Amino acid sequence: MSLTRDLVRLIRAKPVSEEDLRWSALFVLDTLCCALGALKTEPARMLRAVAPPESGDTARRAFYLGGLAHILEMDDLHRQSVVHPGSVVIPAAWALAEERNLGGLAFLKAVLAGYEACCRVGMAVGKAHYRIWHNTSTCGPFGSAMASAELIGLTEDEAVWALGNAGTQSSGLWEFLAAGAMSKHLHTARAAESGVLAALLAKEGFTGSDRILEGEKGFFAGLCPDPVPAAVTADPEAPWELVRTSIKPWPCCRHTHPTIDAAIALHGELKGAVPARITVGTYQAALDVCDRPQPEDPYSAKFSLQHCVAIALMDGRVVQSSFGPEARARAAELRKKVEIARSPSIDAAYPDAWGADVSVETTDGRKFNALRRACKGDPENPVTSAELAVKGRMLLTEGGMTPAEADGFIASVEALTEDRPVASLGLFRRGEAPVVKRRSA
Repeated sequence: MSLTRDLVRLIRAKPVSEEDLRWSALFVLDTLCCALGALKTEPARMLRAVAPPESGDTARRAFYLGGLAHILEMDDLHRQSVVHPGSVVIPAAWALAEERNLGGLAFLKAVLAGYEACCRVGMAVGKAHYRIWHNTSTCGPFGSAMASAELIGLTEDEAVWALGNAGTQSSGLWEFLAAGAMSKHLHTARAAESGVLAALLAKEGFTGSDRILEGEKGFFAGLCPDPVPAAVTADPEAPWELVRTSIKPWPCCRHTHPTIDAAIALHGELKGAVPARITVGTYQAALDVCDRPQPEDPYSAKFSLQHCVAIALMDGRVVQSSFGPEARARAAELRKKVEIARSPSIDAAYPDAWGADVSVETTDGRKFNALRRACKGDPENPVTSAELAVKGRMLLTEGGMTPAEADGFIASVEALTEDRPVASLGLFRRGEAPVVKRRSA
């Protein structure tokens, strides 16, 4: 026996309810809207130039859609594993389900399975892994491979081989942040593609290690200084990990979101009072990734606790334009007043809870405070289907759809729970431009 085989069996033994399928469809909608909202960006142009979706190559389509989904920094996040599962699992599952003309129910079940695999592996890597490795990129291939295995009907042995070969492709380093490079989009693109390739190879009899996780020269040994192997199969009766995943309301690194949530609340209390000092207490991983006092471009601003708290306090909201040159210049003086530090109590709760404690002292001596143990979009304070539709409509119109076309697309994705064929949405029409075949309401 092996951890990989145990994981496959655990996933295939979990019951799927109608409510689970409804949640799966909501996360599919969120991921697709994140991807399509990025179509007009320069990274999207580059991805399309290298991996044109009209080529018909299923793995390349997964690569393209996986890269798109991560560009805007609005894709979902599973806190306990620190993985963005949607931008890896859903592109892989979509590419295969469309190519094979599969129905919505099979697709949504495969998405549940894929989330389960990458999130359970992610919960087992330990905290030290994240200091060097991007969990989404290293754990994501397990999720895309598991979703693909379900869609193409792999046997148990074949599914184990697929996960073994997905794991041997695990990669993705944080060094890109130092230069503000685009590698993060490549991380999700390759993780999605790797899982598809691993599953298709397994179908042909291409074997993979059944001890890729716990083996002497396996994933944990190579990439994880403090792994927790038991987490892979712990609590098998728990709800699907997909329903424990957070949806982002703001277009920036999820580590900044508890701080943003608290700062937006304080904006309403300040009523125009001028902050003299701002202090942020948070967990160490947020400091490791998002301690950026003076961001010089939109991408680094999305990874700056200082900028995010400053702009949220000033405007009472955070949107895409909050990271542009005008917003960065406007928040420059306030950013200088921000002090960030590790909070022992908040750090101890991570990664089960991602929190922040924000305090503001004004120039007239008044003090304000807001504490967040969870923030908007977390399972404890979830985004509603109506709120998700608002987010989706905003993203789709930014990507080039009219409001009516956006509403039609949202309705089409929601209809997947009625077993609507995935291909009927026309996400990849060969030879058409734009990538999405627009639908009217």
